[in-house]
Amino acid sequence: MQAPETTDCELTVIGTGMAGMAAALFAANRGLSTVQVGHSGGILFASGLLDLMGVHPVAAQKVWQDPWAAIDALVRDEPHHPYARIKKEDIRAAFDELLGFLNEAGLGYRRNGERNTQVLTSLGTVKPTYAVPETMWTGAQAFANKIPCLLVDFQGMREYSARQMAAIQKERWPALQTLRVVFPDTENVAEVYTGLMAQALESPATRKKLVERVRPHAQGVEAVGLPAIFGLYRTREILADLTNGIGVPVFEIPTLPVSVPGLRLKETFEFKLPAKGIRALRQQQVLEARPSSQGGFRLGIGDKAIEHYLHTRSIILASGRFLGKGLLAERKRIRETIFDLPVSQPVSRSGWHQKSFLDPRGHAFNRAGLEVDHCFRPLDAGGRPAFPALFAAGSILAHQDWVRMKCGSGVAIATAYAAVRACLEQK
Repeated sequence: MQAPETTDCELTVIGTGMAGMAAALFAANRGLSTVQVGHSGGILFASGLLDLMGVHPVAAQKVWQDPWAAIDALVRDEPHHPYARIKKEDIRAAFDELLGFLNEAGLGYRRNGERNTQVLTSLGTVKPTYAVPETMWTGAQAFANKIPCLLVDFQGMREYSARQMAAIQKERWPALQTLRVVFPDTENVAEVYTGLMAQALESPATRKKLVERVRPHAQGVEAVGLPAIFGLYRTREILADLTNGIGVPVFEIPTLPVSVPGLRLKETFEFKLPAKGIRALRQQQVLEARPSSQGGFRLGIGDKAIEHYLHTRSIILASGRFLGKGLLAERKRIRETIFDLPVSQPVSRSGWHQKSFLDPRGHAFNRAGLEVDHCFRPLDAGGRPAFPALFAAGSILAHQDWVRMKCGSGVAIATAYAAVRACLEQK
């Protein structure tokens, strides 16, 4: 059996969700020799929308159009939230840097100045978000102006109904029309999937067939909305072809996970980060982690057995919560899975959840996570940094309920930025 390879690096990023990808990007841009470890899964569940701050207080369900004012209010009310440890100018700088990277890679995003944008979802609800994929921007403008619009869905597509969206929005957006067609070359298929439709639209012939099925029904409308299926690699080309062919602007509507926009983010990061010098150990996990006698850490990386050793000066723990397996809910406690760091959580399991699943206050379980200092270093049981060069970022941090607050991408991007900067200051 071949002996495990050993690599030395300045920084190891553990995690491949938004926080892990952002941390790897920020580290690469600052010249840190970086290895990224993790299963490529978490970012697949992204909608493509990049939230900053949308709802506070959660119990009151107050929706904010100004995310920066929302952050100010949040920090006043909840001084332990991760945003309370980051200056707003650093949050702005983090978003600017990440969006610049995505735009340069061909994955364009738009922002409504300093304000949130309202985006129609596949559930028929409207979501406040900060940065919108350019493929969805026309839809956001269409909603804002309530222009006549045609919503299209496809036979055999589950959990996506144009009629349902139009019915839910009937009072606010009465100028909606709907259409169901058969997606090209799926006439004998019982069920169709967004990923396969996106792949099919990479072909100009399929795009032409789709245009022919939709164009006759687009008379009298000013825009056409379709599910988020505008390809993985030729998205701008597909958007242009459909717009030109149908004769009015078209836009994507975000779908439930696993979503094509999430796949685009994954593909963009995985293809572009190695070109910046990031070494990626995909489909691997940390099986062993301990301080090194040489300083820093010694990590054993592999799938079921150690295949690689890393000697790393610093670590950014961006391993996520339960889906990413950064946290594990055991019978009596929530545990951090790599270093067994203390997790902020209710004293007993009975305090994890409210009695009602839909309680507007949310559940304490969703705010569990790591306590950190001002440098985003996880704390030990005594309230001191567990290790001088271990940092944490993203959803593994305590005191935030990113799903209900609509701040998931913002927390991931901003704390990754802060953790990388703190790592550099420790150098």
